[in-house]
Amino acid sequence: MALRPVMVNIKAVDHEGLGRFWAAALGWTAHSRATTYVAPGVDLVWPDPVMLGLDFVAVPEAKGPAKNRVHLDLATTSGKHQTQLVVRLRDLGATPVDIGQRDVPWTVLADPEGNEFCVLEPREIYRDTGPIAAVVVDCTDPREMARFWGAAIDWPVRAVTADFASMRADGGPYLEFLRSGDGPGGPGRVHLDLLPRPGGDPAVEAGRLRELGATDRDLGQGDVPWTVLADPDGHDFCVLAG
Repeated sequence: MALRPVMVNIKAVDHEGLGRFWAAALGWTAHSRATTYVAPGVDLVWPDPVMLGLDFVAVPEAKGPAKNRVHLDLATTSGKHQTQLVVRLRDLGATPVDIGQRDVPWTVLADPEGNEFCVLEPREIYRDTGPIAAVVVDCTDPREMARFWGAAIDWPVRAVTADFASMRADGGPYLEFLRSGDGPGGPGRVHLDLLPRPGGDPAVEAGRLRELGATDRDLGQGDVPWTVLADPDGHDFCVLAG
């Protein structure tokens, strides 16, 4: 039995404010309690049956200057839509950011707390993903990420090369791994949360992931009902209890 990615966890100094930004950016709804969960539809449904929600968790430390190793790519349907979306996002508080992208057809922005994301030019492959085209992960070895994550989660692997790997369920966004020269850093501000399918045992699943190459991570989480691990390239993620 494998795990299902259910949300992208994003640390924020102002979790409610950043949640409102992303809800407006995606046309989704922000549900604020101890965290702020952003997902499609007006009513709270967790986990969403198709889309990856965004869960904003309060932390005291602001993001540093280092680029996040995980970011979101947003989909567009036309050149006009891309231009209009960039304008709207900047009106909401996003800012242009230079991460060395040079002359590319997509636009790189940062949200109000400095988390980088991309507004893509229209691409046929992302025509049915919803507003989030992909969760993109920088890594040193996409083939190794395809091996680990292909066994860890129940999303089929769609493509694997030396520089790129991708996987996707039947709907929603892609999970993509891009070769990068940046090695593992400290604890990330953006990570995936995974959930066992009904009947699955989180402890058993965590043990299976360790056999695949995951390692335990102590981020100061204390006694919590979820398990914090890192994949073989050092990306943190959590196995939720349900």
